[in-house]
Amino acid sequence: MPFSCATRSIFALLAVTLSVASSVAVPPQPQESSSMKYPATKRGGHIDIYHGEEVADPYRWLEADVRESPEVAEWVEEQSRVARAYLDAIPQRAAIKRRLTELWDYTRYSTPFVEAGKYFYLKNDGLQNQSVLYVADACDAEGRVLVDPNIWSDDGTVALQNLAVSDNGKLLAYSRSAAGSDWQEIYVLDVGTGELLPDQIKWVRFSGIDWNHAGDGFYYSRYPQPADDEKHQTVALNKMVYFHKLGDDQANDRLIYRRPDHPDWVFGVTPTDDGKFLVLSIRRGTDPQNQLLVRETSADDDAPWTELIGDFDNEFSFVGSVADRFYFVTDYEASTKRIVGMDIAQPGRDHLVEIVPRQEGTLVDASLMSGRFLVQYLEDVQPRVRIFDREGAALGEVELPGFGSVSGFGGDQDDTETFYAFTSYNAPHKIYRYDVETGESSMIRRPELVFEPEQFVVEQVFYQSKDDTRVPMTLAYRKDLDQSRPQPTLLYGYGGFNVPLLPGFKSEYIAWMEMSGVLAVPNLRGGGEYGEVWHVAGKRLDKQNVFDDFIAAAEWLIAEGRTSSEKLAIMGGSNGGLLVGAAEVQRPDLFGACIPMVGVMDMLRFHQFTAGQFWRDEYGSADDAEQFKALRAYSPYHNVEPGAAYPPTLVMTADTDDRVVPMHSFKFAAAMQHAQSGTAPILLRVEIRAGHGAGTPVSKQIDLAADRWAFLVKELKMDVNFE
Repeated sequence: MPFSCATRSIFALLAVTLSVASSVAVPPQPQESSSMKYPATKRGGHIDIYHGEEVADPYRWLEADVRESPEVAEWVEEQSRVARAYLDAIPQRAAIKRRLTELWDYTRYSTPFVEAGKYFYLKNDGLQNQSVLYVADACDAEGRVLVDPNIWSDDGTVALQNLAVSDNGKLLAYSRSAAGSDWQEIYVLDVGTGELLPDQIKWVRFSGIDWNHAGDGFYYSRYPQPADDEKHQTVALNKMVYFHKLGDDQANDRLIYRRPDHPDWVFGVTPTDDGKFLVLSIRRGTDPQNQLLVRETSADDDAPWTELIGDFDNEFSFVGSVADRFYFVTDYEASTKRIVGMDIAQPGRDHLVEIVPRQEGTLVDASLMSGRFLVQYLEDVQPRVRIFDREGAALGEVELPGFGSVSGFGGDQDDTETFYAFTSYNAPHKIYRYDVETGESSMIRRPELVFEPEQFVVEQVFYQSKDDTRVPMTLAYRKDLDQSRPQPTLLYGYGGFNVPLLPGFKSEYIAWMEMSGVLAVPNLRGGGEYGEVWHVAGKRLDKQNVFDDFIAAAEWLIAEGRTSSEKLAIMGGSNGGLLVGAAEVQRPDLFGACIPMVGVMDMLRFHQFTAGQFWRDEYGSADDAEQFKALRAYSPYHNVEPGAAYPPTLVMTADTDDRVVPMHSFKFAAAMQHAQSGTAPILLRVEIRAGHGAGTPVSKQIDLAADRWAFLVKELKMDVNFE
């Protein structure tokens, strides 16, 4: 999920705000019409006025950080007891967890990368909570352990995040985070000896790590140090780019760039491979459109930057450079993107030279290596990788093994080899080496599995949305599944932030399909599957299109006899949690179970917390009258209807999520429990010492999956027997 801006309090921006303190509270309302007995939840009388409209917010008190508020902590503990008792009582859960553990227990590798003849890769033996970083002398060799995050904490909740190796291969800079937090600390390690250097960088968030050419320092981004009680909820404003010279105290790091006049902007610098220039990209939020500046690395810190692109009308992603000729992926005059060149002595759009014109499909990534562009495309969500020379002449394609997704193809511009991974819903990552000069691929890693991929089918279908838009959807299921009758089906979606949702392996999906479950993944508008036009069609005032696409997918599955409402579950995380919440409150009759995970549920106040202000590009803001009207119309929390009969719902979040803060799920679950007129459960599951997802230890991942599948087995009345 999405990432600065003097985001002022919403109250300062509204003409009138009426606040009735939560101390003037309505007595707790016990549930009489539901068979579930929930903890008593205080309903306050808080009301906000947005553009003349009164909007009640009875659970405003649940916005307090669980680590700072004993009242919220007690409520969460009571909710967790209810959810835990319900889930643990499901007879099949133990067997489901055993099977998930078996499926997770296989050796897996990341794609390696190479620096100065050394190969670096991540490896997990199977059930290790965190993957371990290795270094080796060959791409397929078993190397030696360089960083083992499993020794950092007893519960596996301290994770390795970003890492970067100096050009000479001698030093590794890496960041680590605790309990899934977006806050990270950077450390430096000697690759040869494995010893830590004294350097330590704090208050890093939403940052890469980029070494300078000399290998004596690196660039990174940080935020001001927040007050102790605001660390996990304060809005991310005033980002700064620094250069850290090895051996110096962080207080002496050089400030490279900041914009106090635009505290909401986000930026980062990338050194060119030859070490001569710094490329600075500036964005206003999560949208890819950006400004672009460049400066010589030898320039003084207060030297001016050369403006290459000075507005936010288009995306310009830096690919590489040769002398003063810079190459970019852009959506300028090509919504599905192309590659252009620019002489930095003649900046601006008027001087662009087209290198690789728009092709069939959507350009999703590109790299420049050994004088060639390696360009990844999606054609109806299916991957293609095309090769072009530096003048744009086509040199062929990389042959891929089937319908799935591909990742990798990174490296330095002078590298002659690169690596990529291929995966699908029925196949874990296979790792390939690609010779850039000969165009030959060779497999270097293939996992040993405890299931047969050939037992499962992965197919693509298309359906019509509410406005007749053609939407692709991928289905995965057991090959011997009886398709003559409705089967339990999990509809999973995202639909936002220009993110394409591609086929990828998860052990839990295999368990779901083994239980005769069907996995259905539609490529909703708002994603990046068909370029910026597809993205824009599902954002801001058009966000309802995403929910319409999702609901239409459910209706197609039912109309085709693939499933029925009683056997259809929906699930999504982050922006996908918003999707599930919105679909559930709009069409509670359509689904047999709902699992919104770490979702954005309060669309009127999301920008008041942590990274939320970055998402205004995507969602809009209640500060604007027209955008408020659209947000109010679909905000899950604000559209829960008292007296409605909602399907069984498992709301999932984490207590230390500082990306989508857990108040979203807390308030939504409380509102749903209060409103529920039916007998279906509304459960709130809160993971402890976990964040938005990144870095979650394997043991927690297995428990989370066991609870999800056990919940669906019970609510969809699935006949499951792993014995």
